[in-house]
Amino acid sequence: MNDRTEALVEAVVSARREGRPLYISAGGSKRNLAGRDCTATPLDVSTHTGVVDYHPGELVVTARAGTPLAELEKILEQHGQALPCEPPGFDGRATIGGTLACNLSGPARPWAGSVRDLVLGVQLINGRGELLNFGGQVMKNVAGYDVSRLQAGALGTLGILTRISLKVLPRPEQSLSLAYDLALPEALVTMNRRAGEPAPLAGACWVAGRLYLRLAGSPGAVAHTAGRWGGERLGDDAAVWASLRELTHPFFDGPEPLWRFSVNPTAPMAGEWGPMLVDWCGAQRWLRGAQDPARLQAAATQAGGHVCLFRGGDRSGEVRQPADPVSRRLQLRLKQAFDPDGILNPGRLYSWL
Repeated sequence: MNDRTEALVEAVVSARREGRPLYISAGGSKRNLAGRDCTATPLDVSTHTGVVDYHPGELVVTARAGTPLAELEKILEQHGQALPCEPPGFDGRATIGGTLACNLSGPARPWAGSVRDLVLGVQLINGRGELLNFGGQVMKNVAGYDVSRLQAGALGTLGILTRISLKVLPRPEQSLSLAYDLALPEALVTMNRRAGEPAPLAGACWVAGRLYLRLAGSPGAVAHTAGRWGGERLGDDAAVWASLRELTHPFFDGPEPLWRFSVNPTAPMAGEWGPMLVDWCGAQRWLRGAQDPARLQAAATQAGGHVCLFRGGDRSGEVRQPADPVSRRLQLRLKQAFDPDGILNPGRLYSWL
């Protein structure tokens, strides 16, 4: 355990005084993911580590932001618990702070919620060098605007996370995966129909002509549902979902740009798009290769969502769908409130932020 809060506060105060922008970095696993390039002076928080409070009976854990996700999950596993949203570990480099800042979740996201949904409270350093606390360490603690969850997906543009409190849950007793040979249109219908049934569904994805459904829960519920749904039972189902969680599935191999759609799970997205992988019961769709951003954005809007250049491609330009005027004004006002001099991860989310 290593508490570097005071040193981080001093670093921000010094940077603000000198007018020197900072790029917040820890494990470095997401440097080239989700956001734009940021060439500011690196501020390393990787040594600000340690689980500072854990109550297995209350299903709450508090850790410093630089704590490796793998270290936290190992502690939780000893008590039969886990972060239910299955955030990617990226070969042990992912930290709990970076996971929240990027709001990354795995295949269980539609059923277990996102990292954002697990946050109970945070401590952060704003652009003025002030140490602020939001939320708390119990399940019901927030009245009014939840600033803690506002940090999810902000990519460090609103503050340097120093401490995070999260809700955890027991691990499922049993897991079993079923596979079916289906074309994408039929797979979308099937996975959404199954999602509406009273069953322990905990994963639904489609790739290369195969639909995969994961059941997780009590042995009786899993066995009963598998018997009704049929399909090919996979002997080692964990590998399928781990490859989605960590982006190590063969679909993700190669240097081509990787696009991420977040859309209505039942949206057909008609048209020729090239290789695609569908996860989150249809709500998350990955696309490979060089594409026309305007065409992708139009398709995403029609499908009830948005698209971003998640990895690769030109990261000096905009990688996210343009914000509407209202959202842009709100984001600028939030940035002004938390970081009036714009020294924290400038341009990481948008070029104008």
